[in-house]
Amino acid sequence: MMLWSGVLFVGFLLGTGIRRLKLSKELTRSGRVPGVGLVHAPISLLPLPFPESCWKQACEVAPIFNELIDRVSLDGKFLQDSLSRTKQVDAFTSRLLDIHATMLDSNKIEDIRLGLHRSDYMLDEQTNLLLQIELNTISSSFPGLSCLVSELHRSLLHQFKQHLVLDPGRIPQNDAVGRFAEAMAKAWIEYNNPTAVVMVVVQTEERNMYDQHWLCTVLKERYHVRSIRKTLAEIDAQGNLLPDGTLIVDGESVAVVYFRAGYAPTDYPSESEWKARLLMEKSSAVKCPSISYHLAGTKKIQQELAKPNILERFLENKEDIAKVRKCFAGLWSLDDSNIIKDAIERPGSYVMKPQREGGGNNIYGDDLKLALERMEKVGNEENAAYILMQRIFPAISPAILMREGVSFNDNVVSELGVYAAYVRNKDKVIVNEHCGYLMRTKVSSSNEGGVAAGFAVLDSVYLV
Repeated sequence: MMLWSGVLFVGFLLGTGIRRLKLSKELTRSGRVPGVGLVHAPISLLPLPFPESCWKQACEVAPIFNELIDRVSLDGKFLQDSLSRTKQVDAFTSRLLDIHATMLDSNKIEDIRLGLHRSDYMLDEQTNLLLQIELNTISSSFPGLSCLVSELHRSLLHQFKQHLVLDPGRIPQNDAVGRFAEAMAKAWIEYNNPTAVVMVVVQTEERNMYDQHWLCTVLKERYHVRSIRKTLAEIDAQGNLLPDGTLIVDGESVAVVYFRAGYAPTDYPSESEWKARLLMEKSSAVKCPSISYHLAGTKKIQQELAKPNILERFLENKEDIAKVRKCFAGLWSLDDSNIIKDAIERPGSYVMKPQREGGGNNIYGDDLKLALERMEKVGNEENAAYILMQRIFPAISPAILMREGVSFNDNVVSELGVYAAYVRNKDKVIVNEHCGYLMRTKVSSSNEGGVAAGFAVLDSVYLV
C-alpha cells in the first residue's frame, strides 16, 4: 500500500509539474506522447540501495581520473598512436584525429583547461568490485536533473517515513549542477573577458534541453555569466576568429565552449559542422572538452590505459595508480586471438564497444559472436574500430519505474555515475573535485543503459 501511495503522490507531482518551477525543470521534449510537447524525465519511484564503501571509493578516485585525463590529453603522440588503427576504419574518429593533428602542427597551447567529466560504474555481484564502464569527457549529461531526482526521493522518504522506515539522510547530497556551474564560472573568470559568454553547443533536435537550461540558469543566477545556445551549423554560419584568436559567434565574444553535442557522427551531417568544430578548436576560447580531452575519453584510450605499465606513464603516485587500476574491468583489443576465441565461445561474458557515446551502440550475446566470426572470416581491419570489455553483472532488484506518466514494476540493475570537475590555468590547478552523482536504473533484461536513448530511468543512491 505504501509503495502505491508513493506512485499516486509522484503522479500528482508530475501532473502539476508544469505549474511548479522545480518539477518543470525535470521535463524533456516529448517525441512520442500524442498532443504533448513536454514530458517528465523517466524516474524510479524510490532510491536504490548502494554500499557506502563503494560510493566513497568512486568519489575518492574522481580527482585522480581528472588528473589522468589532463595528462593523457597532453601526450599527443600517445593519442595519435593509440588511435592510428581505429583511424583507418572509423571515419568519425578519423576526422577528430585530423583536427587534433592540425592543432598539434600549429603548436597551439591551451593554457586554460576545463573538464566536466562523469565516470560510470557498475557493482559486480560476483566479485563485489566497483568496475568502471566508461569515463565521459564530452557532454556529461544530467547534472541538473539528477539533483532534482535526489531531492524528489528525499522528499518522498520524509513524507512516507513512518511507512518506509528509511532515513532521508542516507541519500547523499547532490549538487552536481551547482558544482559544474561553479567550475564553468571559474574557467570564465580565468578567460578574463567580463563581456564574453558561455556558448552551449547543442543538437538541432534536443529532447534533453531542460537539463542544459538548468545548468545555464544556475550559471546566470549565481555567477552572472550569460550563455547562448548554438548548433554546429549555426556556429559555422555566424562564427569567425579575430586576429588575437577571440571567437565571435552571432556578435558575441565566447569565453567558454560547452559541448552538449558533437560526440556522435549524426551531429556532423555536412562539412559545415566539421568547419565549426575546427573553428572553435583554433580559437582562444576554453573548450569543454578540447579535442584532446575528447579523444582521451574514447573507448580505445580506456582500453590502452588498462594495459600493464601504461598508467605509470601518466601518474607518479603508486597509491593513486592502484586506486585507478582497481576500478578497471577487463579490457582488450580485437587483435588478441586468445580473447577473440574465448569471446566467440562465451559471448555472454563480453561486451563489444565501438568508439561512440550516447548509448545504443554496444554489441552483446549472439550478435557479438556473429560479428567476431564475420571479422575473422573476412580478415579485414574492421576490428580496430572496437574493443572488448568484460561484461559486468550487477545485482538485480525490484523497483517501480515511471515513464511518460505511467508506473510499472520490474526487476532492475543500476549504474552509478560520479561527476567531477577540473580547471587549470597553466600550472595552477584551480578546481579538481568530485561534484555529485547520477544513478541510472534500467530493467534487467535491457543491455543498453542510456536515459536519453530511452533505455534507463533517473534514480538516486540510498547508502547502506
